[in-house]
Amino acid sequence: IAGLFLLALPFPLIVLGAGAVGILIARQRPDLLALKPGKAGAVLPARPWRTTILAVLVWGAIWAAPMALIAATLGESHVLWQVGAFFSQLAIVTFGGAYAVLAYMAQEAVQGFGWLQPGEMADGLGLAETTPGPLILVTQFVGYLAAFRAPEPFTPLVAGLLGAGLTTWVTFAPCFLWIFALAPWIDRLGQAVWLKGGLAAVTAAVVGVIANLTVWFALHVLFARVGAVEAGPLRLSWPELASFDWRAGVLAALAFALAFGAKWGVLRLLAVCAAGGLALVLVG
Repeated sequence: IAGLFLLALPFPLIVLGAGAVGILIARQRPDLLALKPGKAGAVLPARPWRTTILAVLVWGAIWAAPMALIAATLGESHVLWQVGAFFSQLAIVTFGGAYAVLAYMAQEAVQGFGWLQPGEMADGLGLAETTPGPLILVTQFVGYLAAFRAPEPFTPLVAGLLGAGLTTWVTFAPCFLWIFALAPWIDRLGQAVWLKGGLAAVTAAVVGVIANLTVWFALHVLFARVGAVEAGPLRLSWPELASFDWRAGVLAALAFALAFGAKWGVLRLLAVCAAGGLALVLVG
């Protein structure tokens, strides 16, 4: 959380750095990560290089097909190329589920590319949470708005639909590549202590990543204006206290009490908070 929130380090760097540290610790002191050594004398299957290479070639081509078409017809300066390249990168480092990458996506979409405003990003997450599969809906939301706002040579609606479709394609096509390329190696990887160490460290880092996401959305939902204070390499997001939205504060406190105090389920919690938000808007 310090690397993301205070230093604004890229999410891929956090993941790769944590994995590297975990691998080093696993090689030197696996007991620090509570890792068990592989079974002595275990017979490992042959290395399935042929199957893996074929899977990478086939699914890599499927993954890259729309990007090649965009490069040939619209060029690499078009927003669709930017959308496809960014979400392709996101797909490579999607460790820890949707909430682990949402902060990175929000940071780049809002501050990096300027496709959305912070409030719109929060609206997208709220929209996604009303249905299963939040990562799919949030990525489509971001891709749609990015292309919708720079539609040439298409109409805004067509560009938005293309952006949403491209985002879905390049985000989830790699999933099949990883599955078919790595599945034949599962028995061998299960005996690799260094790999277990890397994954254990990434899992620990993901907890901090999700905490950073909580802080980022809390700031931009509870306060209308959020600035930044910089001191050397440190960059601290700091809200204008006068812009505090008391309605959002009431709903956040209500949700916290119902989730952690009353132990309500997600569906009932969302329904009550949605009704409360509508009531506050009507009376305010």
